[in-house]
Amino acid sequence: MTPSAADKAPPETGPHLLLVDDARDIRDPLARYLRGHGMRVTAAADAAQARAAVETGAIHLALVDIMMPGEDGLSLTRWLAGRGGPPVILLTAMAEEADRILGLELGADDYVVKPFSPRELLARIRTVLRRAPPAAPALPAGRRRVAGWTFDPATREAIHDDGRRAVLTSREARLMAVFLDHPREVLSRARLLDVTQGRGAKPYDRAVDNAVARLRRKLEDDPAQPRLLVTEWGGGYALAADVAEGDA
Repeated sequence: MTPSAADKAPPETGPHLLLVDDARDIRDPLARYLRGHGMRVTAAADAAQARAAVETGAIHLALVDIMMPGEDGLSLTRWLAGRGGPPVILLTAMAEEADRILGLELGADDYVVKPFSPRELLARIRTVLRRAPPAAPALPAGRRRVAGWTFDPATREAIHDDGRRAVLTSREARLMAVFLDHPREVLSRARLLDVTQGRGAKPYDRAVDNAVARLRRKLEDDPAQPRLLVTEWGGGYALAADVAEGDA
């Protein structure tokens, strides 16, 4: 099912919510209700649409139905947590107690049981958003070069001198910007989480490792033997190259 034009173009103000539910008779009225209370809403009918929405825009909170055809909401919650967010509120059926518990263990922040009151859900959304830390800072302006790559924060694209191109997600771009700001400096996982996570996390959360692995697949000649983004055992990661400003 393809999202409507309204789903694809949320208003410009308010927290940006991702609403994932395969039931259109729930998804569309709920999206209208939340928009009427100052929220931006991108609606998705399945996990694939939800993943695409997360890759293309900053999401402040996800509302995820557990029972969906294909990839279910628990798998999507695990994927979101592995990327470092956004916070998740599960939409569950009364009989799904074991799934609710598993969802919280996977990283969900809260849940509501269907049928639920939209007013209660709105209150829970506001509570979770109040607990979340401020949004990550914007990327610095200006292109920078490292190891044959030119990184453009305006397009989140890296272009190699040999013609290779890599488009980074917003989280990958923030991570890359931190490495470019601190070349040849060991950056701890805890420090990198401040940029990539978007909410509180344990210092050794796998979100940083997963994000670095994705960057390596896009930028390294051999991701299994990285020479650009290197691991410092017991310390974190480092950009093992010098950085220059501009295109030259």
